[in-house]
Amino acid sequence: MPSLLVVSALLAAVLSAAGLYAGSRHCRWARWRHLGRAGTLIGALLAIASLVLWIRALGAGAGACAMLGTWMFAMMALPYVAGMRVAADARSDG
Repeated sequence: MPSLLVVSALLAAVLSAAGLYAGSRHCRWARWRHLGRAGTLIGALLAIASLVLWIRALGAGAGACAMLGTWMFAMMALPYVAGMRVAADARSDG
């Protein structure tokens, strides 16, 4: 069973990616787009928190790799999920 520290680090990385996506010009979700710079700032702070948590859980090298892996996975998944959701909404309107 994963420890609370690992789950917190994973959650912080995913929320960081969500904040950075919400703060970008490419965000497809209108409700998230209004966050703007605040989303970017929140995402950056959560990225630092995630890195610290991963390093405390696994050590410096493995922690940095785990943080980057989970962070990049979330950063790749969010636009894909948003595109699927927007496309599904567009099909249901017509």
